[in-house]
Amino acid sequence: MTDRPVLDVVEQRVLGCLLEKQVTVPTTYPLTLNALRTACNQTSNRDPVTDLDDRAVETAARALRDRGLLRIVWADTGRRVLKHHQTLTEALRLEPDGHAVITVLLLRGPQTVRELKVRTERLHLFTGKEDVEACLDRLAGLPEPLVRRLDRRPGQQDHRWAHLLGPMPQEMAEPAVEPAADRERPLADGASVRDDRVREVYGVLAGTYAERIATELDDLPFERWLLDRVAVEVADGPVVDAGCGPGHVAAYLAAAGADASGIDLTPAMVDQARARFPGVRYDVGDLMRLMRPATAIGWAAVLGWYSLIHLAGSEFPTAVAALARPLVPGGLLVLAGHAGRDVRRVTSWMGHDVDLDVVLHDPLDVVSAVSAAGLRQIEWYVRGPIEAREETTDRFYVLARCP
Repeated sequence: MTDRPVLDVVEQRVLGCLLEKQVTVPTTYPLTLNALRTACNQTSNRDPVTDLDDRAVETAARALRDRGLLRIVWADTGRRVLKHHQTLTEALRLEPDGHAVITVLLLRGPQTVRELKVRTERLHLFTGKEDVEACLDRLAGLPEPLVRRLDRRPGQQDHRWAHLLGPMPQEMAEPAVEPAADRERPLADGASVRDDRVREVYGVLAGTYAERIATELDDLPFERWLLDRVAVEVADGPVVDAGCGPGHVAAYLAAAGADASGIDLTPAMVDQARARFPGVRYDVGDLMRLMRPATAIGWAAVLGWYSLIHLAGSEFPTAVAALARPLVPGGLLVLAGHAGRDVRRVTSWMGHDVDLDVVLHDPLDVVSAVSAAGLRQIEWYVRGPIEAREETTDRFYVLARCP
């Protein structure tokens, strides 16, 4: 194809989803119409979020097929069903880095180099911002440019980049100023009231929660890889999972050879952990007041594994510092959580009426807090939602070392 295609906003979303899913879920790609519609209306990694019906997606897919940008094929196995495969990569002769950049720009609109570096990690591993900039410069320098750099708006520090494959939705081009999420809402009644509420809710949920979560690592290969790496690096040094819930992460580390233990704010969760994993030590404790181990000068590794999700935005850096403080030199801090900027009120969970705020954190803010705590050699990873659980948020993982 010699001419740059011009795509309407629905066609952009359809091709962006196919480009994404081809890399992130290759076992279920190409996509059925139903899977493609679900991908288009996904609430994570999309800006704006859409509510397209089957007819709109099918109409766009057929128009793309007629232009040679999409191929509709029969499934090779199982029930005979039509599936959708993008051919934009072939038409534009995109390399893997260009494939990743165009995908994210189609799905999320104009972005800075820093945002592209983080948001393309599931699709292509750029080693640094310079690699992203080199890719953008190459795409912008084509005879028919595929991207362009936008002028900075007042108050913006970095330039954004946009694709040139069609008009942007108005909400992408000129986003309305929306009120920021109240990231201090968990502290509306004070920290002690919030902590009591967390203890109460998890106390009620403890049995059901443990039943559902205690074996989750069996289906999470990336998380197992990360924990195996921690177990190897700490050798025989002590490790603590701060906010251990039903104890499965500490138990996994212990089975991998680490001297692992866990603490949790909720006594009922500690009881569940002790009953399920009797060979591992679990105690009631507050991660904001993490102490050094009784048998060593410090921890070889401290994990905050999805345990900071009920802290207000202002508390997060303090919590990171509290977890980093008792590390030995060379010790690891490992954080995991759900990525985002909003605060979600949970009123029903696992069949129980509850009242909890879940605070999502931007991975870049997490990295900034880790750096401010004095840690170095920071690595971070962002992975997509676990689709089998119908999740709508990315997950982040951060590793850093005490100097």
